[in-house]
Amino acid sequence: MYDGIIQDLIDEFGRLPGIGPKSAQRIAFHILQTQNFDVSRLAELLTEVREKVRFCEVCGNITEQERCSICRDPRRDETLICVVEEPKDVVAIERTRQFRGLYHVLGGAISPIDGIGPDDLSIPALMRRLGAGDVREVILATDPNLEGEATAAYLSRLLTSIEVPVSRLASGLPVGGDLEFADEVTLGRAFEGRRQV
Repeated sequence: MYDGIIQDLIDEFGRLPGIGPKSAQRIAFHILQTQNFDVSRLAELLTEVREKVRFCEVCGNITEQERCSICRDPRRDETLICVVEEPKDVVAIERTRQFRGLYHVLGGAISPIDGIGPDDLSIPALMRRLGAGDVREVILATDPNLEGEATAAYLSRLLTSIEVPVSRLASGLPVGGDLEFADEVTLGRAFEGRRQV
């Protein structure tokens, strides 16, 4: 442990998701040891992000305007809505260049252990969007973990009442993976989702 402000900086970096104690220490020392590191620019950007970035009024994605660039794009297929947990999931799907519809960001997943229920997500906004009757398919793209599966199951049951076709992203073995390292659920999904060649 370090004294004073150095430890405070390390502790602050350590509070960020995905940053453990060693990574936090590395970042802090990088800032200290790099002469041309622009600390004031970093502070300025953090302040700007807090002030300017908001959630899209339509889909919940991050944006600096009232509507995100995807919701403003007239070339997108408004009859397809892909439901994701977080804005970072939108970026991941967009990188594939396979989906040309719109998104709906839930703002998380159902997780009773963390005290997150359906009322804590943007499910009512999704239902309002689907109430217009223009959507021909809803694609559930929640994470393939316990919380994501619970969220997808809840949404599937909820969406049967409005008679919109609901699909779920396929899941299975990653390209380049070994069968011996696959867990039972992943391997089971791979068998369920198999197709003829």
